[in-house]
Amino acid sequence: MALFIKLLLAHLLGDFLLQPGKWVIHKSANKIKSPYLYLHIIVHFVLVLLLLGNYTHWRIALVIALSHWVIDLGKLYSEPLFSNRAVPFIIDQAFHLLIIFGCAYYGNIIGQIDYLLGLTNWGLVTAIFFLTFPSAILMNILLEKMSEQISLDHKSLPNAGKYIGMIERLFVLIFILTEHWEGIGLLITAKSVFRFNDLKESNSRKLTEYILIGTLLSFGLAIITGLIYLWF
Repeated sequence: MALFIKLLLAHLLGDFLLQPGKWVIHKSANKIKSPYLYLHIIVHFVLVLLLLGNYTHWRIALVIALSHWVIDLGKLYSEPLFSNRAVPFIIDQAFHLLIIFGCAYYGNIIGQIDYLLGLTNWGLVTAIFFLTFPSAILMNILLEKMSEQISLDHKSLPNAGKYIGMIERLFVLIFILTEHWEGIGLLITAKSVFRFNDLKESNSRKLTEYILIGTLLSFGLAIITGLIYLWF
């Protein structure tokens, strides 16, 4: 575990702290020809050696550096294929984490995976997943008839409501599991404050009732899910 944490720290330092914005821009524009790409790889190689504190681990540093080069090139050349830049970024980081995991547990990868799977709380995983996309779809179905009666005269970010709902339900679940029920009240208050201007400007009773029903339904789903998880 200590080796994995050190390699992860080296990755975080190299990718997010010691990589200036101009490097990222230059790499995106020049790709494999960018000298900053190779400087970035050298930084990762040096960081791994420094944090491991043992130069006999140079093979691990070399594997991480070379794989980082390949993964970064894949990201640079595939970015134009995605309309959302977050997608290649997430894929890029996922591959880096897989390489780090493999380097940290190269002697017993299968055993370590079995160990991690044994620690997984599948009930909690199911509860978390249910409160994201399944709950969003369920709420959309339940509120469909009401939403048809609401006329919005202001612009909103695409799918913003859906993701806000997901995040708030996950917060509610966390508050329930940590036995901080007062946090739910704080969350409702904060959401009400942020929504106040919208409701005031619209002066629409239907919109107010729609938001209230949606909020209570969202919080209700999260509370019921949390209680069911604790029960079982």
